[in-house]
Amino acid sequence: MLTLRQDDILLDCRADDWRMALDQASESLHDAGLVERGYRDGLLDREAQSSTFLGNAIAIPHGTPDSRQHVRRTGVRVLQFPAGIEWHDGNRVHVLVTIAAQSDEHLDILRQLTHVLDREGVAERLAAADSRSEIAGLLSKTVIEARLDAETLCLGFPARDIRELALAGAARLRQLGCVGNDFVASVAERAPLGLGQGLWLVSSERGVEVPALSLATPESALEEAGERVTGVFCLAAQGDAHRGLLERILALLDADSAQELHGLDAETLLARLAGETAAARTRQARVLNAHGLHARPAKQLVQVARAQGLPVRVRLADGGFDAVSASSLTKVINLGARRGQQLMFSAEGEGAEAALEAALEAVCNAVTEGLGEQVLPFDESREQTAKVVDEPAPDPLPADEPHPAVSASPGLAIAPVFVLRTPHFDYPRNAEDPAVEARRLDQAIHEGAEQLEALVQQARGGEIAQILSMHEEMLSDPELREAAREQLQEGSSAEAAWWEAIETAAHAQEMLADRLLAERAADLRDVGRRVLGILCRVELPEPPDHPYILVTDDVGPSDVARLDTSRVRGLLTARGGATSHSAILARALGIPAVVGGGRRVLTLDDGVELILDGERGRVIPAPSAERREAAERRLAEHQRREAKAWEARFQEARTRDGHRVEVAANLGNTAHALDAVERGAEGVGLLRTEFLFMAHAQEPDLDTQIAEYREALDALDSRPLVARTLDVGGDKPLPYWPVPKEDNPFLGLRGIRLALTKPEVLETQFRAMLMAAAPAAGVEQSSSGKGRPLRIMLPMVKDVGEFRAAKAIFDRLLEEIPETERTTDVQLGVMIEVPSCALLAPTLAAEVDFFSVGTNDLTQYTLAIDRGHPELSAQADGLHPAVLKLIEMTVSAAHAQGKWVGVCGELASDAVAVPVLVGLGVDELSVSARQVPLVKSRLAEFDLADARTLAQLALAQATSESVRDALEVR
Repeated sequence: MLTLRQDDILLDCRADDWRMALDQASESLHDAGLVERGYRDGLLDREAQSSTFLGNAIAIPHGTPDSRQHVRRTGVRVLQFPAGIEWHDGNRVHVLVTIAAQSDEHLDILRQLTHVLDREGVAERLAAADSRSEIAGLLSKTVIEARLDAETLCLGFPARDIRELALAGAARLRQLGCVGNDFVASVAERAPLGLGQGLWLVSSERGVEVPALSLATPESALEEAGERVTGVFCLAAQGDAHRGLLERILALLDADSAQELHGLDAETLLARLAGETAAARTRQARVLNAHGLHARPAKQLVQVARAQGLPVRVRLADGGFDAVSASSLTKVINLGARRGQQLMFSAEGEGAEAALEAALEAVCNAVTEGLGEQVLPFDESREQTAKVVDEPAPDPLPADEPHPAVSASPGLAIAPVFVLRTPHFDYPRNAEDPAVEARRLDQAIHEGAEQLEALVQQARGGEIAQILSMHEEMLSDPELREAAREQLQEGSSAEAAWWEAIETAAHAQEMLADRLLAERAADLRDVGRRVLGILCRVELPEPPDHPYILVTDDVGPSDVARLDTSRVRGLLTARGGATSHSAILARALGIPAVVGGGRRVLTLDDGVELILDGERGRVIPAPSAERREAAERRLAEHQRREAKAWEARFQEARTRDGHRVEVAANLGNTAHALDAVERGAEGVGLLRTEFLFMAHAQEPDLDTQIAEYREALDALDSRPLVARTLDVGGDKPLPYWPVPKEDNPFLGLRGIRLALTKPEVLETQFRAMLMAAAPAAGVEQSSSGKGRPLRIMLPMVKDVGEFRAAKAIFDRLLEEIPETERTTDVQLGVMIEVPSCALLAPTLAAEVDFFSVGTNDLTQYTLAIDRGHPELSAQADGLHPAVLKLIEMTVSAAHAQGKWVGVCGELASDAVAVPVLVGLGVDELSVSARQVPLVKSRLAEFDLADARTLAQLALAQATSESVRDALEVR
C-alpha cells in the first residue's frame, strides 16, 4: 500500500499558477528518483481529462496509464503552498499530494484523504502548518473498516435466555476473525443493556481485532426482566471506528423501527440498519469498472445522482452498514467498492413513485454502463479464484475405433502423429526488483514482436498474415502491459505478471456470449506463450522430418504459420471450434483438420498411426489393416480426382448430361480474385466486403471502396461478381461503429438491420460497387456491352420490408449516377439465411433479382444450434431435411418468377450434398477457391435425373443422419 512519510513532504513552496506548481511537483518526483522527466506530460494530460482537485484545498496530481512507463518506482511527494494557488478549475489549493504509481495505488492515498475533506478548518491549518509532522498528521489517518454484513448476523438462534443470545453473537464475531477469546469471555461477564423496543446491547473492547457489530435474534419468544427480547446487538468496539455502528442502532430506535426486525431476512434487516425504511424504493447495480469505484467513475456517479432532483443513497449491498448520499463524492469514494461488488441504491420521500423509480433506474444504468469507462461483463464463476481440483487422467483412445470431433478443414490424411504438448514453463512467482522485471518483460515483448513480424513476412496466404498482424497489435496493447505492470508492483516476477495479465484477458474474452469472439482467447494465449517462452528460454520441440499429423491442445495461428505443409498431413486439436482462427488458417492452407477432440486425443503416443477425416470430423487411431487399406483407397481416389479435376478446371461446369450449374468462389479479400480465376472459378459467388471495413481505422471512403472492388472486377475479366453488402454487428464489431452489447449478437443488430440504421454507409457502398463495375477503357465488357456484371446481395434479410428499404436507396442511385459512370449489368438480391426469408420466398421472389442461400447461418437458425459450439456443432448439418425443405421452397419461388438461386455456404462444397442441391434446382454453387476444381468434377459424375431422385430421397428422411445414410447407400 502507498503510504505517506514525513520525508515525502516539501514545505513553503511558491508558484505563480497551477502549471508552475505542477512543474515543481513533477521535478520533486524526478529528484527523488521516482520518475523520468516524461512523467510531467502525463500529469498535464490527466488534468486535461479531469481536475484532480479533491476538496479542502487538496489536489492529488497523478499520471495517465500511458505515462506509467516513466515511473521508476512507486512513491509520493506532498508540496505545501502557504500562499495558495488557483487550480485550473477555479478552486484554491494549498497542498499537492503528487503520486507516482505503476498501478492504481493512488487509490490508497485517496481513501486515506477522504476523512479530511469533510472536516472544517483543514484548509487553513494546511496553509499555516510549519512542520512536516503537522501536515502528515492532518493528512494521514489509518482507515479502519467496521464490519456489519450478512455474515455477522445470527438470526433465529435457539437460545434459552438473553445471555446465550449475546454469546451467540460474540461467537459469530470470533468465527469471522473479528475478535478473540478475550472478547467472548468479556461478553459472558456482562449483562446486556436494554435499549427499548425489545433491543439489547452488550459491548467490549477486549480482544477486538476488527470493530464489528453482530445481531442475534431468538428462534422463539424470549423475555428478560419482563421485557420482550427481539434481538441482542453484540458490539466489538475499537477507538472511534465503531461509532458509525452505534449511530445505526440509534437511528433504528429513533425511527421506531425495531418492532419490524422480527422475522426479517438478512438482506432486509441490513437495509433497515442502513436507514432504509419499508417505504424505500431500492435497486442494485454491479460495479464493472476494472479498478472499482475510484475517483473518475465516482465523480460520474455523483453527477448522475445530483441530476435526479431527489435524494439518492447508496451502500455496499454485501456489507455496507451505512447508506451514504450518492451526491457526495467523498462518501461515494469511501465506500471502496471493488469490481464485482453490488451497490444498493435507495430513494424515498414524498415524490411520485414513478420519479423514485426513474431516479434509481438512471443511477443503476450509469453504473452498468461503466460510468464513463469501458467495462467488461462480470461472471462470478470465472472471476473468483476456483479451488484446484485434480481431474482424473483421461482414458486413452481405443485403437481402430472412430472418435468423433468437429470438422474444421476438409480432406483425408493417414500418417503417424506428432503430439505437441503445451510446454511447461518453470519460473519463480515473485521477484525483488520491479524495475528489473519490467525491463525484462519489455525486452521479451519487443523480441516477440520481431518474431511475429518475421512470420508475417514468411506467411503463406493473406489470412495468415492478417491474423499474425493482429497478434502484433495484441502485443502493443497498453491495457495488457498495464495489467502486467500492476502485478510487477505487487512483487510478481516478469513471467508471473505477464501470464496473469494474459489469462485475465483471455477469461474476459471467453465470457463473451458470441462463440466466434470467445474463441479468440486462443489468440491471446498464443501471444502470451510466445513472450513467456522468451522469458523462460523455452523452445518448442522440433517436429519429425517425415510426414505427420500434428496433435495438440489448441494450436495457435503463429504455430500454423510455421507449419511445413510438405510434411504436415493434418491437424487434430483437443480444443477449439470450427470458427477458430486455427481452423480458418488450416482451410486457407488446404490442410485437413479436426478440432475439439477433447483431452483424450492428447493421450496418443508419438508415432501412432492415425486416420484423420476432415470431412466427417472424426479420427481413427491405430487402424486395422483392413480399415487402413480402405482409407488408402479413399485417399488415392481423392488424389486421383484432385489431379483430374485440376486438369479440367477451366471447363464449363455441367452435370454428366449437360445441365449447366455455375461454380463460383467465395472470397474474403479482393486480392484473392485472380487466384480464384486460376483455379477455374466462373465468377465470385460471395465477396465478403466487411474485410475492407475491418482493415481501416475509420470508414473507408468512396474512392477507397471503388479501388478495392475494381481490383476484383479486373481480375474476374467480365466474369460475374456477387458482392455482399457490409455484414457486421455484435458478432463482428467495427471499432468506429460501436454496437450496444447484446446477449445474443447472432440474433441482434447485424447485417442489413445494422446497415439501415446508417443508410449513408449503405449508400456509399452501393455507389462504390456500381461505379467500380462501370465500363473502362481498354477493358473487354460483358457480351451485353453494359459494363462488368455485378450482383449485389443483402445479408440477414428477414422479409420484403427490409429489401424495399435498401432497394429505395439503390434505385435512387441508378437515377443519380449517369450510365456512362456505372454498370448497367447489375442485379440486387438477398441472402436466404433467416428461416422467415425462406418461408416468405414467394413474396420476395416477385421483387428481388436473385437469391443466394447462406447455408451456414440458415442451418444455425433453423436448428437453433451454434455452428461454432464445441459439443453441438457436429449436429449443425446443412443436410438436415428441415434445411433442405427451406432451400426447396426458395428455389421453387425463385424459378416461378424466372429468378436464379445460388448456394454460398459450406454445404455447396460437400461432395455428398452437391447432387442434392442440384436436384433441388440450385443454379449456382459458390465455394472456397481451393474447392472449385473438385466441385466441378463432382458435377460431371451424375445426371440431373439422378440428382432429382437423390433430392427427393433426402427430403423424405427425418434427420440429417438418416439423410447421409440414405445417400451413402445410393
